Amino acid sequence: MNDRPIGFIDSGVGGLTVVKEAMKQLPNENFIYLGDTARCPYGPRPKEQVIEFTWEMTHFLLEKNIKMLVIACNTATAVALDTIKDQLAIPVVGVIMPGTRAAVKATKNKRIGVIATQGTVKSASYERAIKEKFSQIQVESLACPKFVPIVESNQFHSSVAKKVVFETLRSFKNKHLDTLILGCTHYPLLRPVIQDVMGKDVTLIDSGAETISEVSMLLDYFSIANAENKKKGDTTFYTTGSTQLFDQIAQDWLGKTMASSKQIALGGTDHAS
Repeated sequence: MNDRPIGFIDSGVGGLTVVKEAMKQLPNENFIYLGDTARCPYGPRPKEQVIEFTWEMTHFLLEKNIKMLVIACNTATAVALDTIKDQLAIPVVGVIMPGTRAAVKATKNKRIGVIATQGTVKSASYERAIKEKFSQIQVESLACPKFVPIVESNQFHSSVAKKVVFETLRSFKNKHLDTLILGCTHYPLLRPVIQDVMGKDVTLIDSGAETISEVSMLLDYFSIANAENKKKGDTTFYTTGSTQLFDQIAQDWLGKTMASSKQIALGGTDHAS
């Protein structure tokens, strides 16, 4: 039995979609989540800054004696995963490859769409990963910079969200896609609206949820699972921004009463323009 926690880092609240799946698939494990809401979004930021911020979050969780790190942010995964994985002695998991594998498996007409932040789209990480697995698949990528602010401001149930999603994705309606990767862990909170716009025949791939299957496999591979625990695991939440807003979104999305998050400071607290 290894009761050390699994650490999750994200640019804000989006990684809660990954934690929700972790709680479902790995009920015996302990988790620590850190959302950098004070400096969200990461998508428009320079690569070097995203790497710097990701390292700051990583070092914070390493001090909590985590046994595995999940980079629950597509932008951070795209630019920082390889660097961090090479320098840590614990397993490090990103969200891009699991989502890619699921999309390649799901598509029937070999036309896959990817919606993500500007940073993730610019990196072309999903397109490269998909082409490596099946070069004949056509990939259409679209940056959706307005989606993250909607989620971070807790407006993902609003009429504003419906309007923004429709206006952003309507150009994808004529691409004849049968599979769409939600390439940002914030986007599953908008899933019902996205599905409505894209239509019921388009399969939505939640890259964060797919990631937990890989986490489960690695826990077994490295023999670090907490499987013998007789009680459910605990989750501790940290945020660099407003704890009140974070807790509102977390309780809404996780569907349970949770311990209040704790606010911490990491480096600077500048906001992306």
